[in-house]
Amino acid sequence: MRFLPVNLNAVLVELDDLAQTLALLQSLQTEAVAGVEELIPAARTILVYFNPTLTQLPQLIDAIGARSVGAQVERSSHRVQIPVHYDGEDLQEVADLLGVAPADVVRMHTGGEYSVAFTGFAPGFAYLSGGDARLDVPRRKTPRTRIPAGAVGLAGTFSGVYPQASPGGWQIIGTTPVKMWDLERVAPSLLRPGYGVQFVDVATLSPEALAALMTACAGERVAPAASDDAAAAGAVFRVEAPGLQTLFQDGGRLGHAGQGVGASGAMDRGALRAANRVVGNVAQGLGVDTACLEVAYGGLTLEALQPAVVAVTGADALIEVLTAQGRRYAANTYAALALDAGDRLIVGTPQAGSRNYVAVRGGWSVAPVLGSASTDTLARVGPAALAAGDALRVGSAAGLPPVALAEQAAFGMPRANEEICLDVVLGPRTDWFAEQALATLCGQAWAVTPQSNRVGIRLQGDVALTRAQAKELPSEGTARGAIQVPASGQPVLFLADHPLTGGYPVIASVASYHLDLAGQIPVNARVKFRVVRAFDVVETAPA
Repeated sequence: MRFLPVNLNAVLVELDDLAQTLALLQSLQTEAVAGVEELIPAARTILVYFNPTLTQLPQLIDAIGARSVGAQVERSSHRVQIPVHYDGEDLQEVADLLGVAPADVVRMHTGGEYSVAFTGFAPGFAYLSGGDARLDVPRRKTPRTRIPAGAVGLAGTFSGVYPQASPGGWQIIGTTPVKMWDLERVAPSLLRPGYGVQFVDVATLSPEALAALMTACAGERVAPAASDDAAAAGAVFRVEAPGLQTLFQDGGRLGHAGQGVGASGAMDRGALRAANRVVGNVAQGLGVDTACLEVAYGGLTLEALQPAVVAVTGADALIEVLTAQGRRYAANTYAALALDAGDRLIVGTPQAGSRNYVAVRGGWSVAPVLGSASTDTLARVGPAALAAGDALRVGSAAGLPPVALAEQAAFGMPRANEEICLDVVLGPRTDWFAEQALATLCGQAWAVTPQSNRVGIRLQGDVALTRAQAKELPSEGTARGAIQVPASGQPVLFLADHPLTGGYPVIASVASYHLDLAGQIPVNARVKFRVVRAFDVVETAPA
């Protein structure tokens, strides 16, 4: 095993092949290691998140390094049959690459059983191993900008089905009418690690047989949500103007990597927790990670329909109240604010920072998705962004402690045209870059481009980062804070809604204690990086 540094709370374990990876994953899931919080498996790696207050990296390496990677992985007894129309635009090209006819490709693809090795890229996207060994084809040289939902593709020795329309470079050989990801199913992801999968040619099925497969894949359905009329009846606020983007965000959704779903959550978690502490959301089932409204670049106006207590934290913005009597006054951030029916809360454009957090005493009453109210903009999981006219409900404030009076921002908010220094931990793929690339990474200021969002900050430098290795990197887990470098050499700093796995090398990651600061950096600011931990690889002999 090779242990590659990722961050102060994460390490990447690299193994020889998929079989070893799955064996180690099974061992870690069967007998957990103290302090480990999340496991993200991929083709030859497992990204391990751990709690530094419960375990330290040397102890973690010792515990994982002692595990056997030669065990036979126990397969799930669950089997899924997926009907496929073999009409993909790359079917002929795949046949030519293999030196066979398209009908032979179909027979190969339907002739064997696959197993879900791991998930990633998007919710419900499963990397399927097994099947006919002859189906080994490279990704397309030029990825497509859009592949439709349900497209069945090949890449290397893996098969997969795109759960939603997205860019992609897999060779498309067909399409399926089955939903791979459906939030109306009790288990949204049709495929989970370990499941057996068989593809079935629709051309060989009767209408009755196809209908039976579709019913089996539809699965158990969730109960219908409450009607909009019921939600509006108990509303405490009405959205008058939603601003550029206002989302519900909380501490995120851990534990759903098996469905290809990342954590997401607030971009500035410290500000989220401070907002909840200000209004007293720390008891009676509420916690400091209770959902707040995350307001990007201001513009939010809420009308209070009933009396309520709120707080706004995060970016330095003008917070105003327009009373029902027409009086307008400025309010402080990081302070409790009592609103009467008819008052309007206005969150202005930030002068520094980029995101504000609005908490309400009692907590916002919003239906969670997979245990969290956070909205993941990349994965399209979670409540919809606020829109004008939306009615917002609030939970009970009974039993809550008094409001807090001593909250303040954890750091000075970054400004546009200002240079912000972020500490970084080298790895996990620092050695994939030319020696000069590291000097370039830390030696120049990187401009924050307008293409930045909750997925990540797209950076632009005068000098691009050059790679020492040109080979393709197998998909592996990516962490919040990862500085991923695509072929252009212009890096992307991953933030809360980053993809669960990625195929470009990561040269370094922003230290975990600077992630909130990174989440507040506005467009047109400049970023400089400072190394605080060297690229230190630990190798152990597998047990």
